[in-house]
Amino acid sequence: MRLPALFLALLVALPLSAGERPVAPGAGTLAAAIAAARPGDVLHLSDGAYLGPVTIDRPLTITGPLGAVVDGGGTGSVITLAAPDIALRGFTVTGSGHVNEELDAGVKILRGADRALIEGLQITGNMHGIDVHGGRDARVIGNQITGTRDPRMNERGNGIYVWNSPGTLLERNTIRYGRDGIFSNTSADSIYRGNLMRDLRFAVHFMYTRNTEVSENISIGNHLGFAIMFSDRTVVRGNLSLGDRDHGLMLNYANNADVTGNLVRGGTSKCLFIYNAHKNLIWNNRFQGCGIGIHFTAGSERNVLTGNAFIGNREQVKYVGTRHMEWSHDGRGNHWSDHPAFDLNGDGIADSFYRPNDMMDQILWSQPAAALMTGSPAVQLIRWSQSSFPATLPGGVRDSAPLMRPLTIAVPPDILPLEAEVAGRWDHGPRHDTDDFQSH
Repeated sequence: MRLPALFLALLVALPLSAGERPVAPGAGTLAAAIAAARPGDVLHLSDGAYLGPVTIDRPLTITGPLGAVVDGGGTGSVITLAAPDIALRGFTVTGSGHVNEELDAGVKILRGADRALIEGLQITGNMHGIDVHGGRDARVIGNQITGTRDPRMNERGNGIYVWNSPGTLLERNTIRYGRDGIFSNTSADSIYRGNLMRDLRFAVHFMYTRNTEVSENISIGNHLGFAIMFSDRTVVRGNLSLGDRDHGLMLNYANNADVTGNLVRGGTSKCLFIYNAHKNLIWNNRFQGCGIGIHFTAGSERNVLTGNAFIGNREQVKYVGTRHMEWSHDGRGNHWSDHPAFDLNGDGIADSFYRPNDMMDQILWSQPAAALMTGSPAVQLIRWSQSSFPATLPGGVRDSAPLMRPLTIAVPPDILPLEAEVAGRWDHGPRHDTDDFQSH
């Protein structure tokens, strides 16, 4: 009685072992293996070249070493996922087409290809690295994505493009070169966490994205760090913008964002740019060493700024408007490194309020030619009278409870050498690939 039972158990086990299929390198071998595979099979690649493009139309796992190279030969997308529950692990993907209108990519995840897992791939020499194009609940984890350096930056592809793909997780990817590191367009309910992005236009670029978390990412030496545009309910938490060129963080038509624990420092024109953005909570961030600490304009209303540190910026605040703006909340304001204040009762709150701008600042912003008069006795008299008689000041920013001590945000030791590499990058030389950030 025991032998038939043992024989039956062996028969049940055979499909599991049969699902492990080695695939030899060569032209057409991977496509043939996919066509012959059953749902749930695991295809094992080995070192060598696999010529594509290929489409995966059933649930499969494809795995291999980095020496296994799937090459699209310069046509279309290299690997297209057209079924749910597909996993790609460990190998190299290269050689997509370069037609931006077709969104040629190293890996393309189509609508219906839900729950895809793209993990540990080396994706290089493609138009777009990974195009998550409608598939839900994709997981893109720990990939090395290197984009192109030609043509012009605005005409290159993105490291990861997410379009209408709710539930996407982008985690621990390293992205360098190309256009934007992560471009999220018309998507929602996702997490973009712990990614490192270098030498790009934008590290993270949101357009019409809702209810998505951007956390613990690092942007180094990009034209712009984190651009949250036309988006709602974004959590921007614990990110680093180091040595970026134009803006560390931008909120442009962005509402209901929670912006906390971020560090922007090193050469950026504007640490934080707020343009027509409303009802955002901006707290416990550090903005350091920028041309302008915060540029606040275009009627932005009902924003709360508290607990932030503005350290060593050439101009701490540029507020273009005449309304009165209070930048403290529940008796707690922000730290300003240029505020010569005392704290006689030792409660950590300065004994005097902070006001960064006066009437002459407003005039200089609207009439730059007036800078020629900055040192004149008339200008000095106006500034003296406004400091002595605050009632004469126009509307503007006031912090009624400035903090005496700034918060600190540490940079990981392994990131410090990368930050040092880009120090002074934007001080000299051409500002190539000029971008109109309002148009993207």
